[in-house]
Amino acid sequence: MTTELLPADTAMGAVTLWVADMDSMIRYYREGVGLELISQEGSRAILGFKALPIVILEHKPEMRHAGPREAGLFHTAILFPTEAALAQAVYSVAQKYPHTFTGSADHLVSKAFYFNDPENNGVELYWDRDRSEWSWAHGSIEMDTIFLDPNQFLREHLTEGSVDADKKVGHVHLSVGSIPAAEEFYVSMLGFEKTMNWGGQALFVSAGGYHHHMAMNTWRSKGAGRRQLALGLGNVQIKLDEMGQIEEVKERLDFHDHQAQLSEIDLITEDPWGNRVTLTTTKGN
Repeated sequence: MTTELLPADTAMGAVTLWVADMDSMIRYYREGVGLELISQEGSRAILGFKALPIVILEHKPEMRHAGPREAGLFHTAILFPTEAALAQAVYSVAQKYPHTFTGSADHLVSKAFYFNDPENNGVELYWDRDRSEWSWAHGSIEMDTIFLDPNQFLREHLTEGSVDADKKVGHVHLSVGSIPAAEEFYVSMLGFEKTMNWGGQALFVSAGGYHHHMAMNTWRSKGAGRRQLALGLGNVQIKLDEMGQIEEVKERLDFHDHQAQLSEIDLITEDPWGNRVTLTTTKGN
């Protein structure tokens, strides 16, 4: 066997969403969240920051909407470098899409604001505290859910004029049917490190000591089986530096008899619930 962990500089790439109404979804992520429309061709639109894709929309009007208790996307979490940049995005979504706000929280490691896009895909907009301020105990990151007043946050951090700040996918949170099965796939097979198990109902995993690059919970999907084709999550992208690192993941998946397709540019596999995961290099999109 090769090394059992993903490299420390592993990062999340774009999240692909299968959507019914392309125009309304582009407007939400462009005019609300503040992403740029990088390209649009046929049934596919790429939104992000400068040349970095963050959300990829694929038009699938023939598909049904997923049920609320099915496995799939819980939220795509977009990371902002400053509280001022986060405040601008939160204010923009709240002003233009006021009924999409679902909550906010101080998680000790971060401050987060939650929304649902027009097709009910979860969206988190967040900012990280410096790693020196994070606490670990017995190998687990210390996180909490503390009330964060959105109006007070905006009063303290919203500035006049636009803030052209880097943004990227910080983490991806999934709804799954089983936490032990999620740990087997995302930790034992893919190679993430477990950073927290929240009461047996949520698992947080990362590479390189981040609080989490991915999370999985059973809050509304406990016992869910494999997904049927439906609107919502199309693909989760994970970025590594080199193909050699991706080949190591393929070796682990082979060791566990888990199916995966390896090409010259990426590796495509599925978790136990049919959520597609693609590992690609940072040299690609």
